[in-house]
Amino acid sequence: MSTLDRFESVFNAASREVFARQPVEIDRVLLVHDLPESKRDDFLYLAKGFLSVLEARGGPEWEMFGSDTPFGIREVLDAVEQAKPDLVVTYRDLHGAAGEWPQSLGRHVDVLTQATVTPVLVLPCPVRGNMPGHALQNTDRVMAVTDHLAGDHRLVSHAAHFTRDGGTLFLAHVEDDTVFERYITAIGKIPDLDTEIAREEIRVRLLEDPMEYIESCRAGLAREGSQIKVESRVKLGHFLSDYRELVEENEIDLLVMYTKDEEQLAMHGIAYPLAVELRSTPLLML
Repeated sequence: MSTLDRFESVFNAASREVFARQPVEIDRVLLVHDLPESKRDDFLYLAKGFLSVLEARGGPEWEMFGSDTPFGIREVLDAVEQAKPDLVVTYRDLHGAAGEWPQSLGRHVDVLTQATVTPVLVLPCPVRGNMPGHALQNTDRVMAVTDHLAGDHRLVSHAAHFTRDGGTLFLAHVEDDTVFERYITAIGKIPDLDTEIAREEIRVRLLEDPMEYIESCRAGLAREGSQIKVESRVKLGHFLSDYRELVEENEIDLLVMYTKDEEQLAMHGIAYPLAVELRSTPLLML
């Protein structure tokens, strides 16, 4: 390696992503439901209780849309366009039999999460049982997940906003070990490169970047006087199984993740398999 290349490597290694909190304002919430009139107040009460953190952040206006009479996806999108909410709250299997198609969030919700720029909070289906004991009580244990955590200020800012004071924000990053091994195998076929050194140094570098960013988030939130605790969960492993394990073992109340991808109409990266698998976990989809 030339002196110039070595200097560049040292310079790049010293470069750090520093957390810069983004403004999050939730002044207006739209609840989308398919409930009969007799159950609407109960749903509103449930949603407000679960999102009591928003009342502590200033208290949004709440509006409801829907009925037990079937309505189309276009009507939902029109309601969002008219209400112009900062957050849409709904639940799985909207206008569908609860649990009939576990491979999906439901047709209405699938489109809603992709066809609007508004964040969508997807709750478990209210008529489905078998909920964890901590489900829908509050948001004192929130987790943000992404396949590239370092520098993701918007994701972390939203997750922090929804974590109630005194609660814990878990910042999680799972580096895909299957992809990692594929690259190490390719490196092993290049005679001039030491495979074991490459394996260890690349592994350390991949995990160090998100860990340093999480420390930056912890320090940045503390400087602003935030009353939440920040914990790090960074590892090399399998996306789906490890995230599911992290959610279960930490009793996560709310999972925050991206669903929109500028390069495709389908849901972003790891979001859809997680959304389908974690049926009892509320999801904030950005």
